[in-house]
Amino acid sequence: MAFSLRAGALFLVGSVCLAGTLLLPAAESQVPPGLPVASPADVGMDAARLKAIDQAMQKFVDDRVVSGAVTLVARDGRIVHLGAVGLADLEASRRMQADSMFLIASMTKPVTASAIMMLQDAGKLSVDDPVTKYLPEFADAKLESGPPSRPITLKDVLTHTSGLGGEQRTEATLEETVRSIVKRPLAFQPGTKWQYSPGLNICGRIVEVVSKQPFDEFVAEHLFKPLGMRDTTFRPNEAQRARLAKIYNVGPDGKLVPGAHWLADDWRDRAANPSGGLYSTAADMARFYQMVLDGGTYNGKRILSREAVAQMTSVQTGELKTGFTDGNGWGLGWCIIRKPQGITEMLSPGTYGHGGAFGTQGWVDPQRRMILVLMIQRVGLPNSDGSDLRRSLQQLAVEAVQPR
Repeated sequence: MAFSLRAGALFLVGSVCLAGTLLLPAAESQVPPGLPVASPADVGMDAARLKAIDQAMQKFVDDRVVSGAVTLVARDGRIVHLGAVGLADLEASRRMQADSMFLIASMTKPVTASAIMMLQDAGKLSVDDPVTKYLPEFADAKLESGPPSRPITLKDVLTHTSGLGGEQRTEATLEETVRSIVKRPLAFQPGTKWQYSPGLNICGRIVEVVSKQPFDEFVAEHLFKPLGMRDTTFRPNEAQRARLAKIYNVGPDGKLVPGAHWLADDWRDRAANPSGGLYSTAADMARFYQMVLDGGTYNGKRILSREAVAQMTSVQTGELKTGFTDGNGWGLGWCIIRKPQGITEMLSPGTYGHGGAFGTQGWVDPQRRMILVLMIQRVGLPNSDGSDLRRSLQQLAVEAVQPR
């Protein structure tokens, strides 16, 4: 697999926007570049149920849970719902737009995993390799009781089963980040437990070592450009910053107040964060998810091998309890729904995706050939992986699917 520059085609599709919501069929105005647009009936979905998504999100805005939200539903490779409600900036009364940008936090992790799999496809590494093959400093990784019983592998760091712990913040470079992480004692023997970790930051540094290219430049060239993800970046430019949805929290009086998080500041003077540093839009993320849903191809171009996609999106953690909600397993950088229940009960077994610290979420349901994206910016949500916003989007989208 040669790493050459690929030209990404943009799908400029016509639509009508009313109160931030995409109404179909298409007419003269435009939505942000993304997947092609279809009417719900064209892909076997009910328009009324999809329209109810905006009503549900507006209720969360009215109840001061979030300032605003962008939601997207795609099926069979086409967008059937793209809604924006509320405000992106309360203080400036700036409305949320379909192309508003969000700090997607840990939704970054599957992107980083995809970069690793691209290098595996090229024969430059294997996820079964010990990390020390690429990062010799990992020879110093130890438990409090002494050296681990076996070397930590790339698969261990991709699945959060390495024993690594601590925060996911980067230092000035990913090389410095690795040196900092490896000083922390391992919490358990590799492969024996699941614990959310900075493992994807380790993967980002491995991408740099193997490709001889800065991590952020690698994913921009080999993923974002061929997929046409023009608004996905670790360092938003001035025009993109003007479209950012602000982060909010709930103050003592129950009103939303500006929220703070180190991720929102680190892009200026720290290394691009492979665990959680990306900014993106709903339409951009739908392109990425569609590529994975289509077995690694997009717009006729092969991005990942079908085998790599299957490996990433299947459970690699056996029967270990994983994640922040029940019924999950873990793939390579992806959360996989093994047994739908609770917040995921309406989704199909084998659905895969990832959430983010500010309540964002992306799901790919391969049985229904459906993509769901939720974009919000809220800190302080109790277990954002189990939020009512996610439940509402998922339930309404699944209920919109009509028998064929």
